[in-house]
Amino acid sequence: MKNNLIFCLLAFSFLAVNCSNSDTNQESNVITQEMLDAKKAEVMSLINSATCTGACNYIAFGSKPCGGPKEYLLFSSAVNLAQLEDLVTEYNEMEHQFNIQTNAISDCAVVLPPNNIECIDGSCVIIN
Repeated sequence: MKNNLIFCLLAFSFLAVNCSNSDTNQESNVITQEMLDAKKAEVMSLINSATCTGACNYIAFGSKPCGGPKEYLLFSSAVNLAQLEDLVTEYNEMEHQFNIQTNAISDCAVVLPPNNIECIDGSCVIIN
């Protein structure tokens, strides 16, 4: 009888600790709009840090609830591409998680990449 009581107390203690750790982990994985805004500001700061003098590029940005990017960001070839790709990947993954957390919905329209981008007066612009 004494062994059963000790076993039950140990099992209860284990479950209580395990449940509290699970709640803490879930809270630490919560993505907020403020976190998304801060990461987007970081991406835009990097893009705006370099003016174009020649070639321009684009990168898929954001995560629609239905899948695919929300938009395409234009940037100068002078931007550190590896750093930009890392930041955009982080943002896209964060927004994907945010969409799941908030049960977000969207129009599911496919956003197409730009066809023609040129450097005009130090800025990358889409030419129609």
